[in-house]
Amino acid sequence: MTASTDVLFRPFRIKSLDLPNRIVMAPMTRTFAPEGIPGAANAAYYRRRAEGDVGLILSEGTVIDRPASRNHPGIPFFHGDAALAGWKTVIEAVHAAGGKMAPQIWHTGSTRAQTDWVPAVDVESPSGVVAPGKPRGVAMTEQDIEATIAAFAKAAADAKRLGFDTVEIHGAHGYLIDQFFWAGTNTREDGYGGATLPERSRFAVEVVKAVRAAVGPDMPVILRLSQWKQQDYSARLATTPDEMAAWLQPLVDAGADVLHCSQRRFWEPEFPEIDGENGLNFAGWAKKLTGAATISVGSVGLSGEFIAAFGGETSQHSDLDKLVERMERDEFDLIAVGRALISNPDWAKKVRAGAGQELKGFSPAALAELV
Repeated sequence: MTASTDVLFRPFRIKSLDLPNRIVMAPMTRTFAPEGIPGAANAAYYRRRAEGDVGLILSEGTVIDRPASRNHPGIPFFHGDAALAGWKTVIEAVHAAGGKMAPQIWHTGSTRAQTDWVPAVDVESPSGVVAPGKPRGVAMTEQDIEATIAAFAKAAADAKRLGFDTVEIHGAHGYLIDQFFWAGTNTREDGYGGATLPERSRFAVEVVKAVRAAVGPDMPVILRLSQWKQQDYSARLATTPDEMAAWLQPLVDAGADVLHCSQRRFWEPEFPEIDGENGLNFAGWAKKLTGAATISVGSVGLSGEFIAAFGGETSQHSDLDKLVERMERDEFDLIAVGRALISNPDWAKKVRAGAGQELKGFSPAALAELV
């Protein structure tokens, strides 16, 4: 790497969250929570990243208290005495290492995982489909929706009670909240559907409002969003800045302090027809349009993007010059690092020390163990 990385190590503060640098551990599903209960291995995994000077750790997706909220048996719960006791151990370990952490609270909707496991009850979604024209599970009733909103709020309240520093709502990647956003999976004719993206955002707005009420005014609320879906990598919810503003502003008004804007490659411009091939990315436009703080993410420090990793593709360490350039112009506030932190728990320390030559690339084999 040739550019100075000092910009990554500026402090950042929002409400009660005070971070020593701009580096975030991206939430990454690991499926190492037997029976949904995080244990000592999970606590050690997150503690190592705190010891490696990650500014903010976002947990893997943890599911709310709904009968079919997860799509893999190794995904951890964020409800029930045993799971919450496990998460208490995790946050205590992270704090002991000087770190800050949020749980990512989640409902997988009607999506499938790469497993033969089948939930004991029907999966639920806005309209009983997993993708356009592909039925799966059942459409949620308004009572189901109310109970789900309450379950998100309860998980957020438990996060605060356990001592987490902030909380992230997963509203991206074709999971439940995103299935409400997407016209392809939300064909409802009641108040939770509609022809426009703002109409289909009602469920997400109500989740954010409920989470805000549960954690109070001072604890930051992060909301993860994406244009792409695992069901359709080319999908776009907002095709113009005006559409994006109409989508995002109500979510910020509802109480989202930070928008975590997921894209597969952080350097790709969101609207190149407006500001060119080096134009603002998703997080940059979200910050410009709403004024909210934003997190960017996508293939940071690696030569290949993460979807290819599931096909067995390895990635090599790459320089951070493009990232530094965007952060120096304050395009977004924080940067999430994913697979590079699986291979290098001390990634942040080595980057700060200028020891990029010591960083490992990423091999999909690393996903087979929790270290």
